[in-house]
Amino acid sequence: MSTESIFQTHLILGYVAWLLCFGAYILPWVKSMDRVKAHRAIATLHSFRFFGLVFLLPGVVGPTLPASFATFATFAAYGDLAAGLLAMLALVTVRIRPVFWLFVVAFNLVGMGDLILDYYHAIQAGLPAQAGELGVAYAIPIIYVPLLMISHVFAFYLLLRPQPKAIQAVTGEAAVS
Repeated sequence: MSTESIFQTHLILGYVAWLLCFGAYILPWVKSMDRVKAHRAIATLHSFRFFGLVFLLPGVVGPTLPASFATFATFAAYGDLAAGLLAMLALVTVRIRPVFWLFVVAFNLVGMGDLILDYYHAIQAGLPAQAGELGVAYAIPIIYVPLLMISHVFAFYLLLRPQPKAIQAVTGEAAVS
């Protein structure tokens, strides 16, 4: 099996495994929460996106990656950092609801946009064929990125889903959203 085929298989199975886990364990748990708590849980996960800066550390990824990887890695690392910082800002502003919701939307837009652009840049750089050169960072696109993407999709679902009037009245969401 080629490196590219193994990488693509790992990537697909990463999504399958996280979707199964998400459906069985995470989705019922998050759906039992109110909107604020659910978005706080998602923001907490995304606050660890500073980890993407690992792509900038010399020696973490192999030296034989194409020169275009350096540009891709820099973009991916700082995109992750931006999404992580926005998620942290959402967490620290939870008591100021309008600002909290602004940061929730911002980290989800920046974070999902970053992941989509990272996929595009990785394909353009031919990364799947040289995935073994990622070294220990190989786990990021296989294990971590699928969970991040799935949680972004769910966050947008929560943001766009209409709230029942009874819940809005009890939580006061209509007045502060």
